[in-house]
Amino acid sequence: MGGSRRTYTAVVLVAVAALIAWLGIWASRTEDPESRLDALPDNAASGELPTGACAPTDALIPPCGAWWGAAVPYAENGSFKDAVLGFEKRIGRKLDLVYNYHDMSGTKLDGELLTPEEQELGKDRLLMLAWESTVWTEPHHENWTETQLGWKNIASGKLDQKILDPQIQRIKAYGKRVFLSFDQETDARIKEGAGTPAEFVAAYRHVRDRFHELGADNVVWVWTVSGYLGSAADMKALYPGDEYVDWIAMDQYNYYQCHGTTDWKDFLRSQQPSYEWLRENISDEKPVMLAEFATAPDAGAPQRQRDWYTQIPAAVKKLPEVKALVHWNRPTSEQAACDLTVNKGPGLEGYREAGKNGYFHQPVPPR
Repeated sequence: MGGSRRTYTAVVLVAVAALIAWLGIWASRTEDPESRLDALPDNAASGELPTGACAPTDALIPPCGAWWGAAVPYAENGSFKDAVLGFEKRIGRKLDLVYNYHDMSGTKLDGELLTPEEQELGKDRLLMLAWESTVWTEPHHENWTETQLGWKNIASGKLDQKILDPQIQRIKAYGKRVFLSFDQETDARIKEGAGTPAEFVAAYRHVRDRFHELGADNVVWVWTVSGYLGSAADMKALYPGDEYVDWIAMDQYNYYQCHGTTDWKDFLRSQQPSYEWLRENISDEKPVMLAEFATAPDAGAPQRQRDWYTQIPAAVKKLPEVKALVHWNRPTSEQAACDLTVNKGPGLEGYREAGKNGYFHQPVPPR
């Protein structure tokens, strides 16, 4: 999640015996999958599909512009829906795409894909789900500590019945197309103990194949890396192949004085190098998603943050295959220099202005 993976240290438990023991405990507290499906709210797949030259494709690619999205933390009252609606009120528009993160605990708090609130939001927005092969220690991954389940274990199929299948069935029952990213920022997870690039490729392919075997074909698959070019060799080795990926995505930022950097990068300079690398080394055919992006503030020149956002409509057209931009609206630490949110001030002004541009007002499909 954004700069978080380079800020916090994950708690990694890699012993297979301990993993299996934990799974036994987990299974005992997991609800019956059928009862979960019965509890789902009304299916959100309704309404007429957009038509014409600007109608999105089956892979949810908007031909005439790009989706405008965001990842926002839960509200203080614990509601994700309230957080999204509050953010939309501040920015003066409805989001095209809402991004939320889940672990593989199977719990209603964080491990249940397509919660009732997500489905409610999905009635007139696109949903993107990040599904991490971990179990988070704190609610909503507050401090980013977690237990790795391991790509090798995912790929083996031993976790299908208890972990994968119940969530796959939920997505199938939902019916509407959703974006899904399995283990986003996957290059950062190698050091956290998730496994090797080859094991990730096997795990990713197994997860997608499992969706297909269970008939859950309403998923648009997003392969997400950090985009950090120091990990270029790993990113290349982590690609599952064009037949398994619908979109390629990256998480790049202008950190400025956050995370030990001092260089101010405007929007284009923060995104273009990694965008071009992905196009040249991964795929020049897949659409690109900025799955997380943001700028840190400049305390000495506050308007600089506003200008960073207002430049986006013109700058993104120089990255023509970027078809979705998802703002990471969360600080990466308690330092003011690392506040990436656009909740107030010049950042909010600039983000609001950018979001008015017609390039980011494309017909959102209801299913």
